[in-house]
Amino acid sequence: MRAMKTSSSSKPQVSALASMAAAARGKTTLADHVTSVLAQQIRSGEFAPDVRLPSEMELTERFSVSRTVIREAISRLKSEGLVGSRRGSGTVVLPVTQATPFRLDLNVDDGRDSIQAVLRVIELRRGVEGEMAALAAQRRTRAQNLAIQQALQAIDAAAAAGRDGVQEDFAFHAAISNASHNPLYTSLVQFLSQFLHAAIRVARMNEARSNEFVQQVRAEHAALAQAINDGNAEAARAAALRHMEQSAQRLQAADRAFWASAEGQAAARDLARVREGG
Repeated sequence: MRAMKTSSSSKPQVSALASMAAAARGKTTLADHVTSVLAQQIRSGEFAPDVRLPSEMELTERFSVSRTVIREAISRLKSEGLVGSRRGSGTVVLPVTQATPFRLDLNVDDGRDSIQAVLRVIELRRGVEGEMAALAAQRRTRAQNLAIQQALQAIDAAAAAGRDGVQEDFAFHAAISNASHNPLYTSLVQFLSQFLHAAIRVARMNEARSNEFVQQVRAEHAALAQAINDGNAEAARAAALRHMEQSAQRLQAADRAFWASAEGQAAARDLARVREGG
């Protein structure tokens, strides 16, 4: 059975050369390009449902890339629900109607884009964490309230030890999600963790440059924890929203010197790795 309606791999090969040039400029990766081309061919019907994809070797030759790149692209297509493995048939195309996964693309290319990427994550978190905090204030148990307080103390301990506190910050927000008693919030926070870790690290690296910022973050976390402890849903919602708004403002206040520093460059690489799925 022919895998494609059209023969010849000239277009993918030409595109592969363009992809290599783009990758060299840091604008995309080879895996990005291969994934994009194959996804477009599947969605357009060029690869029909239930048809087996070309072998790894064939795709490697067609795109002039390594097997590692092809495997990464296939993995991404599987995560998007566009292809699947079938015993005896290898990798086959799934009906497009089955492709319903959710993913985030931060599109990070440089320092300024890194700022915009983090701002997008913060904007997304704003709506999620406001309602999550309100529910936590209404529903938290004594044990869950204690977990939130302990997570807050862990952030302080990390700061005192000179660590960035990224893991502790995430644990604090995760404790709040658990206290909401809505497993969907918990699942969403877990899904966002891959983006939150990089975003929080960027924010923390910037905040560490200013003692005033450090104190602001501490006060915001304390206000949020106190509102949940008091069972005040409106105050908890307001505290969470303020924390997100202030986080965005602090990030926007980051000067170019931060992004030119070793810390800023490391932060940009963190976000780029999140975008590339690694």
